[in-house]
Amino acid sequence: MVGISKGIRAIALVGPAGAGKTSLAEALLHAAGAIDRQGAVAAGSSVGDASAEARARGGSTELNLMRFDWQGDGFVLVDAPGGAGFAADADLAVASADLALVVIDPDPTRAPLAEPTLRRLEAMGVPHALFVNKIDQAHGRIEDLLIALKPMSAAPFVARQIPIMTGDVVAGFVDLALERAYHYRPGAASEQVPIDDALRAQEAAARQTMLEQLADHDDALLEQLLSDEVPDLNLVFGDLGRETRDGLVVPVLFGSATDGHGIRRLLKMLRHDAPAPDRAAARLGVDRAAALVLKISHGSAIGRLAIARLFEGPLAEGADLFAADGRAARAGALFTLQGAATAKVGRAEAGDIVGIAKLDMARAGELIGIGAPPPEFLLPVDPPVANCVRAVAAENQKDEVRLSTALNRLAEEDPGLHWGQDGESRETLLRGINDEHVAVALDRLKRRYGVAVSVRQPGVAYRESIRKACSQRGRHKKQSGGHGQFGDVTVEIRPLDRGEGFRFEDRITGGAVPRQWIPAVEQGARDAVARGPLGFPVVDVAVTLVDGAFHSVDSSELAFRTAGRLAVAEALAAAAPYLLEPVAHVTIHAPGSATSRIGSAVASRRGQMLGMAPEDGWSRWDAIEVLVPESELHGLEGELRSLSQGMARYEAHFDHLAEVSARLAEGIVQRRAEPAQRGRQPA
Repeated sequence: MVGISKGIRAIALVGPAGAGKTSLAEALLHAAGAIDRQGAVAAGSSVGDASAEARARGGSTELNLMRFDWQGDGFVLVDAPGGAGFAADADLAVASADLALVVIDPDPTRAPLAEPTLRRLEAMGVPHALFVNKIDQAHGRIEDLLIALKPMSAAPFVARQIPIMTGDVVAGFVDLALERAYHYRPGAASEQVPIDDALRAQEAAARQTMLEQLADHDDALLEQLLSDEVPDLNLVFGDLGRETRDGLVVPVLFGSATDGHGIRRLLKMLRHDAPAPDRAAARLGVDRAAALVLKISHGSAIGRLAIARLFEGPLAEGADLFAADGRAARAGALFTLQGAATAKVGRAEAGDIVGIAKLDMARAGELIGIGAPPPEFLLPVDPPVANCVRAVAAENQKDEVRLSTALNRLAEEDPGLHWGQDGESRETLLRGINDEHVAVALDRLKRRYGVAVSVRQPGVAYRESIRKACSQRGRHKKQSGGHGQFGDVTVEIRPLDRGEGFRFEDRITGGAVPRQWIPAVEQGARDAVARGPLGFPVVDVAVTLVDGAFHSVDSSELAFRTAGRLAVAEALAAAAPYLLEPVAHVTIHAPGSATSRIGSAVASRRGQMLGMAPEDGWSRWDAIEVLVPESELHGLEGELRSLSQGMARYEAHFDHLAEVSARLAEGIVQRRAEPAQRGRQPA
């Protein structure tokens, strides 16, 4: 048998939503003796998913951390939420893990749900294994599941077990490395049983396949197989561990988290085959004592915690910590995390994940040096695109400052959340990955911070332009005792090509408008195009000042600015204005089975198909390029998920402005005018 890796190891539980990751964490904690009684997610009694939002939704909405010891080795479980909207909260922790367990259910038709996770782990370079959960509910063969999964991974799936069937029920398994059979026992360790004659041939064939897969990376094992020698058991276990740690193979185990089946066999695999923390440190380029900040938490009575993974520890309270830019601080109290519970500790070892108090300088994704500045560090993951936007406002105006503080904290905790003020609409915009993600953030906003907000769709940045050129005089004259106001200008306006914006020129001759007041005319023109006759900013128009008149006493900067605004406003109304809408270039990534349905959905949103190609390196996935008006993007993410078993995703970026049809434009302009009309009604 190979030696056991030293150091506290981080194991990430990843995979599709609903596969049972939190239930598996609960089963591992119970089997290892970390908890006396195995809780259940559905009953709200699990260590993980303890937040009100997770309990209300019956699934993970944030990263959960748990820990246990098994036969003298320490482990931290990183339970990553399976919903796409919550990926950003867990990506850093998964990227820094020593091994990832991809948890899936046994139905081969649902195998494609695992591909995004598998591809993400490959891109991160994180070694991983597969745990087929809910084996008691299996209706197909494990072989069929592995065949369905095969195109989804660069590394081969290596079955370490085969099931023992009693009728249609999986009653146990055969360990192919040990050549031993076990029957499941509810709530207890599996019982070893003889391998009967009916199972012997199946076991021999499956073991030979496993050995041949391992021999692809070990010449010594290959030579033994070619010579019909019985491979040395230490060599087999050594290859299983080494090739798993190197990411050359993806071992496959199965069981049932809720019944505790196969959990102890999984624990043994983790103890023997999970890499030591120094492998993850090398993968991330960390070559000295440092802590990678995985996330910031404000949710406990302790206050702000920087949750970090330690490399080349140890770390103690009061230790000197340094950011890459020279900022320095001392570590506050250290806490371990067991779901929502925290426990103070005096010291943390290499590989551990702990909460560090009073580390206000730290941000998620930052590498903090212990005792010295950290090495250069690049984030190992790209943040997901925030496609969902909501305009939020405090229902009570007195809560505006509290709202800003709360939004800052929520965004600090979750890298997938962003907020800010829209410069044009003055709305406070909250951006998240999808509608579910934003809904959870709004729930937290109300529950944690007691800020009630109104929520609506943000306004679309419509623009308007003109079809024809025209000339218009603008005259501002006012006399009210003393000096009056007088400004008189004539302007010509004309349309420009799309994207040219606004241009001001003057062709004044003979001093009709004194030079010192021409900038005021330009400012008046800019005032007019800020809100055109249809109610939106005007683009792609040129204004030329061609003539004017002034008064030696009454003319002023204000008078000519007002005259310029009046002239341009009237000219715009006479120049056949029309409405423009922003159009986004959207790239949709989806399984090929959903492509035709997605095409129909895009067409129903006034979208234009640009092209489609197979997703590079993916199994039967397509990348679909389309143009969609930004006003039609609302709800697109949810519709795509419903059409693709929750797998499709998209990125959208502004592409161009396009003319809105007369019928649609009429309704948009009318809706724009209604609030102003209501505001003018007498009380």
